[in-house]
Order: sequence, then C-alpha cells, then structure tokens
Amino acid sequence: MKIAQVTPLYEAVPPRLYGGTERVVAHLTDALVELGHDVTLFASADARTRARLIPVRDQAIRLDPAPLKSDLAAHMAQLAEVLDRADRFDVIHFHTDMIHFPFFEGWADKTVTTLHGRLDLKDLAPIYERWTEYGLVSISDDQRRPLPHANWRATVHHGMPGDLYRFSPRSQGYLAFLGRISPEKRPDRAIEIATRLNKPLKIAAKIDAADRAYWEAEIEPLVRGNPLVEFVGEIGDAEKSAFLGGAEALLFPIDWPEPFGLVMIEAMACGTPVVAFACGSTPEIIEDGATGFLVATMDEAVAAAARAHRLDREAIRARFDLRFSATAMARRYLDVYADLLAQRPFAAPMRSIEEERSFAALA
Repeated sequence: MKIAQVTPLYEAVPPRLYGGTERVVAHLTDALVELGHDVTLFASADARTRARLIPVRDQAIRLDPAPLKSDLAAHMAQLAEVLDRADRFDVIHFHTDMIHFPFFEGWADKTVTTLHGRLDLKDLAPIYERWTEYGLVSISDDQRRPLPHANWRATVHHGMPGDLYRFSPRSQGYLAFLGRISPEKRPDRAIEIATRLNKPLKIAAKIDAADRAYWEAEIEPLVRGNPLVEFVGEIGDAEKSAFLGGAEALLFPIDWPEPFGLVMIEAMACGTPVVAFACGSTPEIIEDGATGFLVATMDEAVAAAARAHRLDREAIRARFDLRFSATAMARRYLDVYADLLAQRPFAAPMRSIEEERSFAALA
C-alpha cells in the first residue's frame, strides 16, 4: 500500500524533547515501513525516518531560531506539496487537525484524519459539520464526546516501539511526574502526594512561555521549599527509560479530559505502574489494579501510590507489548486504511482545473 503521512511541523519527527503528535507519527511511519508498505512522510528536513521523506521546511518550527515565523504559512506550503502528489497514494493520512479540509475535497475518499487534541473548543463543531466527507480517527473513545456526530471511522490508541524503552525489574523508590508544567496537568497534586507519603518525587517537565507565570507563582515555590522534590527539567527519549524505569510509580494527576497521554504507556513500557485520576482517556489506558490505579480523590491517590510497588512490573510490560506497541498501532491503522479502500468508488475522483494544471506541471 502506498501511504502518505502528513505531520504537524512544530516539532522534529521524532521530537528532540517534548512533542506527542510528532512522536506518534514517527513511530507509526516506521512501523508501517517495517510491515512492508511504501510510506512517504511530509515533514521538516530534520526528520529521522525509515520512510521516503519530502521535506517541506528546513527545520521544525520550534527548533528554528528565527524570531519571526508563520506556522500557518509553513503548513500551507506543506499541503501544497501533498496536493501536488495526491494521485500517487492509496491513502493520505493527516495528523494536522482540519487545515486540509478546504483543499482536499476532491480527494477526501482517500484521506484519513487523526485528531490528536481536545475537541471541546467553541469553533470546532461547525467545521466537522461542514466537512462531513472526511473520515476521522480518535485516539480514545473519550476524545469523541464533544463531537459525537462527527464522521468517526475508528479509535486507534497510540503505540510506541518496545525497544525504545528499557524494562526495569525494580524501582529506585521515587515517584515520577513527566510532562508539561501547566494547571491542567496538576503538578501540585503530584507534589502533595509525594509529601504526604514522605517519598522523593522527580519532576521532568517542559515549561512553555504561556505557563511560565503559573510555574513561578504556584509550582516553583512548592519545589524550592520541599527537600523531597527534584525538578529535572525537560528530557528526551534517551533519558526516559532511566527516569521512568527507576520510578516506583508514575503520577498522572490530571484534571482535564486528556485525549490520550503518551507518558502513561511510556511508563508501562518500563514496567512502571501509573497512578492516574480517572478522567479523559485514562480509564481506557490504565487497567485498574493491573497496570496501575485509577483514582478520584487525593486520598485515593495517596493510598494508590503507597501500594503501587506491589504490582507486577513484568506483567505491566507484557500488557504494553500486547496493547500499545508501535506494531499494534500500525496494524489497527491498516484496518482503517483497508476499510477506506473498500469503500472507494472505482472511478477516479474529479479534480479541479487548478489540480489538473498541477499534475500537468509534474508530467
């Protein structure tokens, strides 16, 4: 099968540090290649991939030191590159939200669009009501709730390569928080849990400019004044195995409907149980009492973190391999692609005059 993968351009593929969507696209693309498919990745030139790379920008937007950049222009240029080659693919898989909708109406029957973010924003519903011809994939069932009538084709949970994370048969006795410092991620809850248990807590986190004030006013004083808490800063894939594998438990104390949360399966790959508040996708990811614990209150979270060391770390890794490997994710997407191909009419889609000119220019 000839498959195009179209990634956001904000981070490198895979990201050097933080960046969930681009990381998933990287792993999906490589897994599809390993399964024998002809895959083309439309990404920035700094991507590392086993697929054919069509570079659409010299580097990822976040890594570009230029002070003035247009992410909209960058993604428009990317879409033009994809559109010029649209007839070469059996499937075009977009990971860029809805920006392609107005431009690919003539090719909608060969597209798959995975939505990676939250969908409860005010302006989204009219878009998905207007462009119903695009088949959508959710990354959790819970993610769909704000848009129940959208053209959902499947839910495909994220996956990661198992060999990227080293299994750790025993912990070093600390609790871990990994992600982004922001109010909805609730690092303050993680600090409270560790403090009540008198256990060390290591925080590896990114601080965006938008969250700098929250860090300085709310979280930094809690870190600076607590000898149990160590702020590690932002880490990349190379450091995650040691960080997560050494933890007695990963704390995932969110209070927003997170669509997935890659860090949960990253911890599972290392054999580390997850203590997560039961909101958003967490009940779909965590098997309560097996790969971690689902909690509703701080008292429950403290009790769960206290007994997390009793869970079987080998069994946790085995559940990761079964449910959340990159190969498992790729096979589920191949089922989505096959359904798309089965529904496609035999006649080629009608193209606009502008599209015909584009293809003539390529000849």
